[in-house]
Amino acid sequence: MTVSCTSPTSPTSVLPSSSVPSGDGTGRPDRPCVTELHLSAFAGHRRAGFPLGPLTLFAGPSGCGKTSALRAYEALARLGGGAAVGEVFPDPAACVPDRARPDAQRRRGFRIGCTADGPEGPVRLDVAIQAEPELRIVGERLSADGLVLLETALRDPSRRTVQAAWHTAGSAPVTRAPLPDDRLGTALLPLRVAGKTDGQRRVLAAAEQMVVALRSVFACDPRPGRMRAPVPSGTGRLLGGCDNLADVLWRTRAECTRRHAQLVTAVRAGCAGPVTDLYAEPLTDGTVRALLDRGDGIRTRLGRLGDGELRYLALALVLFTGPGVLEVDPVGEVPAALQTLTVLADNLDRGLDPRQRTELLRLAARMCDRGHIRLVGAVSDASWGAGVAGVTVVHLEL
Repeated sequence: MTVSCTSPTSPTSVLPSSSVPSGDGTGRPDRPCVTELHLSAFAGHRRAGFPLGPLTLFAGPSGCGKTSALRAYEALARLGGGAAVGEVFPDPAACVPDRARPDAQRRRGFRIGCTADGPEGPVRLDVAIQAEPELRIVGERLSADGLVLLETALRDPSRRTVQAAWHTAGSAPVTRAPLPDDRLGTALLPLRVAGKTDGQRRVLAAAEQMVVALRSVFACDPRPGRMRAPVPSGTGRLLGGCDNLADVLWRTRAECTRRHAQLVTAVRAGCAGPVTDLYAEPLTDGTVRALLDRGDGIRTRLGRLGDGELRYLALALVLFTGPGVLEVDPVGEVPAALQTLTVLADNLDRGLDPRQRTELLRLAARMCDRGHIRLVGAVSDASWGAGVAGVTVVHLEL
């Protein structure tokens, strides 16, 4: 699917694409996933809505808002995981739309949101955040099928709470209570709603679908300069910069030989020269280094590879692994089979030659088609993705 957008408007043209996999015959995904990102007023975006498929590429020139779109997605994910708004937005003024003027009380802010589809059908979340004079969540709405399930509003600026009202459909149509103004109300609902009425159960189901869709996000931007040297042996969980790739290879090669063999095949397609294996070895000083086996006893340290080869290798490793290996915050109370990992990859094509990016896109499309992983990447030009099935391209224009 191809979507053409300019920053201040919503999509202007949409071409058909493959549907989201469904396991229940209703057209709904069997795993909750974010299917649209809403940037009502965020950085350079106004009244923008971006569709998200299993594999989505934001494309456009520098300054068009690709990175800010991914940043908004990651922020929603962290809020959905229960993080405080101050942790998520260390520089909130940078998120305020360009030319936004303060009101009479000197207040300025921004609005973001998303739609999560799943067994409960499409559920929409909209969040209003005040950036100045103090950072706080001043409004939130969770809705489905035109029904508002949760709504919060700041009633008294002198208090660090918002007034929340959620759907009850019992003896009283709604339940009202204060919620803290530094946390996402949707993420708090399972602790506040009893689930005694049909209305309350619907609220809980919608909130849980949204949280599950948001939580498992891995923001990834491999940094070759930090991947070349041996690294200390640690947890074996891959960091967002892939600095500790050697430590992760030490773990994954032993844990899943089938997946490791697939990784080697992918690396062979993206690295120069023969590749018969990829492995890590411990050194006497307690560190671990990674190597390519070239065959005939020849080994190449990863430190000798080019930047493009290292980025390609790291991104391929991300696509072949999951929440147990990546440094993410999955929903522990939900079975892994019902969760989808979303990889956010800014500058996805940076440093990759045409062969590497084509192979990586094919690999990503194949892995995303299985339904366990989704990828949202930012690229300067997505023309090289033309003809690859299952790719949603969102073209942003200045």
